[in-house]
Amino acid sequence: MMDLVVDGRHVLGEGIIWDDRGARLLWTDIERCELWSHAPATGVLQRWPLPERLCSMALTEVDGCLLLGLASGLAFFDLASGELDRICDVEADLPTTRLNDGRTDRQGRFVFGMFNQAENPKDAIGSFYRLNHDLTLERLPLGNVAIANSICFSPDGRTMYYADSGTREIRCCDYDPVTGAISGLRQFAPADAAPGDPDGSTIDADGYLWGTRWGAGQVVRFAPDGTVDRVLTLPAPQPTCPAFGGAGLDVLYVTSATVGLHAGQLAEAPKSGGVFAQTLPVRGLTEVRFAGRR
Repeated sequence: MMDLVVDGRHVLGEGIIWDDRGARLLWTDIERCELWSHAPATGVLQRWPLPERLCSMALTEVDGCLLLGLASGLAFFDLASGELDRICDVEADLPTTRLNDGRTDRQGRFVFGMFNQAENPKDAIGSFYRLNHDLTLERLPLGNVAIANSICFSPDGRTMYYADSGTREIRCCDYDPVTGAISGLRQFAPADAAPGDPDGSTIDADGYLWGTRWGAGQVVRFAPDGTVDRVLTLPAPQPTCPAFGGAGLDVLYVTSATVGLHAGQLAEAPKSGGVFAQTLPVRGLTEVRFAGRR
């Protein structure tokens, strides 16, 4: 069972990453429009309010500057001053979509997908995108999506993983690490591979995918062939996103959410909305920094 390390009581804790230079975790509570930081070695906890929902993020080559995937678009954010530098809007012509999951590829480009905020059942009307080094935005040929999640890349950068949580299937494709060209779209893990819905994912140094399972209170490690290798449990039914961190990159951290849980469920799982951790006999990979601003 994973241990609680930050009792954040988040509505929708998400998007966790490890800042190796700052030795800290960074994550968001999407619905509260907040950016959070926690340094495990010192216990220092910080929080930044934002003018709109923060859905995902990336480190940049500039210390103290993040690339933010806000609900309506992309921006750089200076942690010291709180200044936002807007890059672009995304899908402004689609009023029900917002940004969702995102991660840098191995070349330092930010890849992300959209979320349809309409009531269920949600139509797949959003897309996947890539913010290139020159800050141009490119729509990726991965089909339309309702709830983009599980975006991550193999250690060599040649395979991209992604999901539409509504289908419960994790997919993958061939990804040219230099040009970013995409081909060979295929299934990685079928809908019935594990209980719950796929949410955020990360890749370890051995090329295994660790995916949170919304509704099941689990993190599942999938082998490169898509078979289940290991299952971790946590005392919260709605885990959202994993990240390896710590000095040895051997601690798996996981955010979680309380959104949608009724009073009885919260009473049974009072640690919901927290950040959890477990030290493992495997290592993660250093988070790639967005390379478009120096």
